[in-house]
Amino acid sequence: MARKSDKVSKRKLKSSYFTTIVSISLVLFLMGLLGLLILNSKKLSDHVKENIGFSIVMKPGVKEARTLELKKNLDAAEFVRYAEYVTPEEAAKELQADLGEDFLGFLGFNPLLPSIDLRLSASYANIDSLQVIEKQLLTNPDIKEVYYQKSLVELVNQNIRRLGIILLIFSTLLLIISVALISNTIRLAVYSKRFIIRTMQLVGATRGFIRLPFLLTGIMHGLISALIASAMLAVIIYFSMQQMPELLTLQDYNLFLSLFGFVILLGVFITWLSNLSAVNKYLKAKPDKLYQ
Repeated sequence: MARKSDKVSKRKLKSSYFTTIVSISLVLFLMGLLGLLILNSKKLSDHVKENIGFSIVMKPGVKEARTLELKKNLDAAEFVRYAEYVTPEEAAKELQADLGEDFLGFLGFNPLLPSIDLRLSASYANIDSLQVIEKQLLTNPDIKEVYYQKSLVELVNQNIRRLGIILLIFSTLLLIISVALISNTIRLAVYSKRFIIRTMQLVGATRGFIRLPFLLTGIMHGLISALIASAMLAVIIYFSMQQMPELLTLQDYNLFLSLFGFVILLGVFITWLSNLSAVNKYLKAKPDKLYQ
């Protein structure tokens, strides 16, 4: 009879552990997905900013050597991601392809000037920085004008700021909900052992001695749950890149490793803290409170 009771107790204990790990894994997986979204939104916003068009049109009669020298200097500038020299002939071909008509045959000459197309670093792709860069470039006597779409730059930056605020609010709410869910799951697990805690107190066990197995179990559950959540995230990332190969250009594997490390640390910390809080509650509880 005693053996049967022990088997039932062990089965219930394993079931409790399994439920706790699954619950924590799912919560950490959701947190990891949000982190993945935040990381990719930053990379995507930088990618969009770095592809905003910025053209430097040279004055008529400027020698190609001087234009190439300017391009070389721009390549070394901090605000430039890369620079490309566009000859009048290349510009004409591009415009002809866009228009679908042979405007050179109609005009009888090529009115286009040589230019340098820039792609700026993401941190400089804002109106204030662009105005400073424009003013600085126009001091060069070889430059006729600097062209970029101010309305597009403003729109991109406004949308990115809005997205950042929305993600910040959403991530804060999800973090609070996640901590609450994990904490409640652990409190229920500790609640089922409240009489064991009381018995250990009665036989003279110190609080530190009583806490230790709960804390170690909590850390183990947090670590296992975080590893499961990280494995699920890795599967999601793998299949996402298989279905959308263009995402490969936006991926930074160091960021992914940081995300997995964050999920593991978060899982371990929350489970440790929740176990500590729950055990302390029953260590301080009066005997009659244990039956409530």
